[in-house]
Amino acid sequence: MAELVGNCLIGQSGGPTAVINASVAGVVAEALNHSSIEEIYGSLNGVLGLLNEDFVDLAAESQQAIRGLRCTPGAALGTCRTKLKKPQDFERVLAVFKAHNIRYYFHIGDADSQETAAKISETAKAQDYELRVIGIPKTIENDLPATDHCPGYGSAIKYIAATVKELSLDADSMGQGDLVTIMEVMGRNSGWLAAGASLAKRRDHPNDPPHLVYLPEVPFTNEKFVEDVRRVLKREKHCVVVAGEGLVDKDGNYVSVENNGTAESQLGGIGEYLKDLVEGQVGAKARVARLGVTQRSAAHLASKTDADEAFLVGQAAVKAAVNGESDKLVTLVRGDGDNYTCETGLSALSDVVGNLKKLPKEWVNEDGVSLNFQFFRYATPLIQGEVAVPYDNGLPSYVRLGKEGVDKTLPGYEG
Repeated sequence: MAELVGNCLIGQSGGPTAVINASVAGVVAEALNHSSIEEIYGSLNGVLGLLNEDFVDLAAESQQAIRGLRCTPGAALGTCRTKLKKPQDFERVLAVFKAHNIRYYFHIGDADSQETAAKISETAKAQDYELRVIGIPKTIENDLPATDHCPGYGSAIKYIAATVKELSLDADSMGQGDLVTIMEVMGRNSGWLAAGASLAKRRDHPNDPPHLVYLPEVPFTNEKFVEDVRRVLKREKHCVVVAGEGLVDKDGNYVSVENNGTAESQLGGIGEYLKDLVEGQVGAKARVARLGVTQRSAAHLASKTDADEAFLVGQAAVKAAVNGESDKLVTLVRGDGDNYTCETGLSALSDVVGNLKKLPKEWVNEDGVSLNFQFFRYATPLIQGEVAVPYDNGLPSYVRLGKEGVDKTLPGYEG
């Protein structure tokens, strides 16, 4: 195979994670090792940067800044929720790629956004433009198929479980059999994050908080919830509930949807919904902790395993592309031994697009509100280790890229 010489481009898409920038660092570090990659660019604000020809020169960044990405939250290149939909959008992206001799494109995103990467590749093939496209996984919701787990998930559940421990100690000091603490976590269509709260339980202490975990995979009923809470309060000083925002009833309808003041409604508010049930039907005091975006931005409590693997998939993406691979997603493959090991693999992007990975129902106990040993065996290795975040004046010291712009060569895009 003839060597493909040209520039590479990195794009970030969708919601950030505590370790998404470690994947950028992995791509940059590995790309510098290959002479076939001449320039290393980053797309500002995801696909908006592709359309608007807004690129920055990542090779111009200091090595200190690139290293600092490994412990910096947020999307350092910027991200967006915009999708490329019209054929002319993809034609524009390819024109931008041609203008900058982009031959390697690395797309960091979830299952939904990887469709963009696949369509960019299709457009290039239709015009006989040699382009290698590799998807790099990221999502705290862990619902991306083909990979054993997603970078970002381990750090999110480490933060969630730690918060459960802390809130539980606070409640234990105040409760007298009449206090319910409700934690609302993300999870539109799957319960991976809510399940992760269970890691707060000490080994061989099944009655530890969280006492009740509600998952989108298990149909929710008001009656069972009220009974569950009453049962816990009969034996405990307080009850800690963790609920995924995407709880559904037996007909598959979301239990709680918030109106955001526009024509569209958004998911959320399950914590307040459950609080009303507790206070109205159980007769106990209830308080709600809605973690929101802190679940994906708490880099000060990131998992070292997670951060290292996020860097690893970035490196693996470059190696795969240079070796001739394209239209693939880098995956994490767990070893079969008793001790946790993980290496990278590749899966076709076409196998990922449009598919979501649900939490296996066999990992949920018969009570529907607790997880069994299979989940603990799966998730526990993912939260191991702590990232050495630098501190300055008592607070975490995160990096900001210099973002030296790359000259534009095309007229602006009107869409």
